[in-house]
Amino acid sequence: MQIVIAGSHGFIGSALVPHLRRSGHTVRTLVRGAAARPSEIAWDPDAGRLDPASLADADAVINLAGVNPGKWPLTTARKRAVLSSRLRTTGLLARTLAGLDSAGPQVMLQASGIGAYGSRGEDLLDEDEPLGTTFFANVVRQWEAATAPARDADVRVAHLRTGIVLGQGGGALGPLLPLIKAGVGGRLGSGKQYWPWITLLDQVRAIEHLLTAPVHGPVNLVTRPARNADVVSALAAAMHRPAIIPVPAFALRLVLGDFSSEVLGSIRAVPAVLDASGFQPTHSDLQAAAEWVVQRG
Repeated sequence: MQIVIAGSHGFIGSALVPHLRRSGHTVRTLVRGAAARPSEIAWDPDAGRLDPASLADADAVINLAGVNPGKWPLTTARKRAVLSSRLRTTGLLARTLAGLDSAGPQVMLQASGIGAYGSRGEDLLDEDEPLGTTFFANVVRQWEAATAPARDADVRVAHLRTGIVLGQGGGALGPLLPLIKAGVGGRLGSGKQYWPWITLLDQVRAIEHLLTAPVHGPVNLVTRPARNADVVSALAAAMHRPAIIPVPAFALRLVLGDFSSEVLGSIRAVPAVLDASGFQPTHSDLQAAAEWVVQRG
């Protein structure tokens, strides 16, 4: 397939691009500023500039672009940047796809987040559950709605509600893995909250699967939910380290602000749509997932 990707340099994008190329797909990436090589396409989502002709020959568009909400304190200004960066990129791509004729891309895989549901305790959450009322749930509500022009033009749009991606070098584990490796890691808060996890390998495999699977609408990109304490313990065991020093919830709230809801909230999400589509994860249990993460380090 001919695939165009936005957000190719992030944690997921930097793994997805080589994976797709190894699978035989032709991948072009959207870049801000001038394109430096034939595999790049220049765009400026802040100014609303993207040449429609650059997408005309593509079969699919994957949009992973957006400001990382966990990299810096989630101030009011940062919240605005998190939302606006998603709406600008998604809206521009959706409008551009809608303006193309039938020869243009017929698939749009749009990044989203498992924070869509808010913290729901012990409730099992499939894709039919209503969205929550937290900051991140409201971001998802507007983010997914921004794809409307593409959907209205009969482009198949799937919303990738990504969970806790287990991998080295980024994601929710970015600051946690070094602590566990040093033997000073432990549960976050009570540790009883559910983390819906997936390995980075299965994340990119699932995205590739959804390029051709007849799926539209929200998709929980998770393998299964596990309690935070169990995730931390599995990673520590794979590293042969203890996991006995908890991080108090108040400390996380002090350091992370509103982003603390993403690590302290309980989201027991299940991959109902992904399972029904026939996807089979490589790492189907937490122990195997933890061992893979550690081996990749």
